[in-house]
Amino acid sequence: MIKKLFFFLIFPLLLFGKSFSEDINIYKKIDLFGEVLEKINKEYVDEVDQSKSMDSAINGLLQSLDPYSAYMSPESFDSMQTETSGKFGGLGIEVGMEAGVVKIISPIDDTPASRAGLKAGDYIVKINDVQVQGKSLMDAVDLMRGLVGSSIEITVRRRGEKKALIFNIRREIIEVQSVKFELLDNNVGYIKLTSFNENSSQQVKKRIEKFNENKNLKGFVLDLRNNPGGLLSQAIKISDFFLENGEIVSTKSRQVSENRKWFAKKGDLTNGKILIVLINYGSASASEIVAGALKDHKRAIILGENSYGKGSVQSIIPLKNRGAIRLTIARYYLPSGKSISKVGVTPDIEISEDSDEFKINTKSDNQLNFALKLLNG
Repeated sequence: MIKKLFFFLIFPLLLFGKSFSEDINIYKKIDLFGEVLEKINKEYVDEVDQSKSMDSAINGLLQSLDPYSAYMSPESFDSMQTETSGKFGGLGIEVGMEAGVVKIISPIDDTPASRAGLKAGDYIVKINDVQVQGKSLMDAVDLMRGLVGSSIEITVRRRGEKKALIFNIRREIIEVQSVKFELLDNNVGYIKLTSFNENSSQQVKKRIEKFNENKNLKGFVLDLRNNPGGLLSQAIKISDFFLENGEIVSTKSRQVSENRKWFAKKGDLTNGKILIVLINYGSASASEIVAGALKDHKRAIILGENSYGKGSVQSIIPLKNRGAIRLTIARYYLPSGKSISKVGVTPDIEISEDSDEFKINTKSDNQLNFALKLLNG
């Protein structure tokens, strides 16, 4: 029964587009999997929840593809839909998988995670007293969820640190304000993007127009640090604000319908004023599209640290059980033809966050301070 059930659930996913000889091999593998599952059910030391075993098998299949593909149970899918409304309870981090370990892509600014000191690139090894290695990404996310106001202990491994670091964090309602702005030194338009949501481009456009009213304006700083990405459409629109023409980004996929190119419309909203873009290892996906396009067109000076390197497009595909799969369906390519995946965007001027006391948007922000010095000569 177990073999037949697994065959009918998984077989159509695996056989799509395969040759007959490959089909035969997959039949054998499915039969082998059914045998293993049956042995586990009969012989394993503890009683096995077969439903959870099947979920883990499906998730293992997806996560063997890349760090961003994953299975979401109906409960996880429902929670994700709640979070994308822009207000949710949690820590404020974007996470992915790397070699079976949960990796922080970016801590969102002004959230419990960023205030506690978690950084992009940290590997989460323990959540409270639970070892994370070997668990799925969604299992780890579920462990991090909890009642607003409750505390959680996160243990991480960080590059350059010999010992594990432990952070005690209190969960909060996370309200993501995607655009922040400020007039610095009375002559620099500073725009901070924490994510790319449905209203980001409209807010950025209004702020550019407002800054342009300042007759002393020398230029702009676009801060994309610790921005994990968001909507592709918003990344394209925001890139377009600073470009006169030319390609912004393209996507390539096995599906012809996903092979597309996007181009800038005529007209630079900033009238060619100096533009500096700040990036760091927490800048991912849509952030890298904007930074990469502006760099390739030599429209901006890219300053900071190398970005994360997430150059792939994920689609959320609902399933009949009311769960879903997050599946990589295409890759992004910059105007130069280069892929962002695993490489990221390299800054024109490398300025590192050189101390544990470094805080974005404060007097100790050496990256922003360097940008202001460039603009003010």
